[in-house]
Amino acid sequence: MLRTSQFFNPKEDVMRQGWARRGLWSLAVLGAALVPAYAGDSLWGHVTAVKEPTLVTLNYGSGSYEIRIVGIDAPKAGEALSAEALQFVSGLVLNKNARMRLHHRAANDEMVCRLFTDDPVIGIKEVGVEMVRAGLARRQPGYDEKYGELAAAEDEARQAGRGIWAPAGK
Repeated sequence: MLRTSQFFNPKEDVMRQGWARRGLWSLAVLGAALVPAYAGDSLWGHVTAVKEPTLVTLNYGSGSYEIRIVGIDAPKAGEALSAEALQFVSGLVLNKNARMRLHHRAANDEMVCRLFTDDPVIGIKEVGVEMVRAGLARRQPGYDEKYGELAAAEDEARQAGRGIWAPAGK
């Protein structure tokens, strides 16, 4: 005579299901790790050139990228404050370590990124936000990161009368 416990053991079934769940979970984690990441990628490097207030060259060791700072409009060459904006960005990042965080690639294949300082003296600062805070750039219409840093920086510069927000004749 056969007993049901010979064919069906609830404790063994629970243990088998636990192993199966853990195995599937491990495969899912491994699969996610193997999928390449795109927007939001970060890359550390050394800024070797500041070509415009919003365009820098980031050397990452085995190559370099032209990085366009996202979300801001700075004065172009020949416009008022363009030289000051160029000097400001150069002071923050030229010949220093920096980190870029990819926002998107433009139609012309340009890397449009957030750019951060990586300096033990001044700390980690977002270059675009610092330019807006100094009054050397405007926030692009309809653009701001999720915490509103650019809008807050622009309001601060406007209230303090810095850069492009300075009273006429000053």
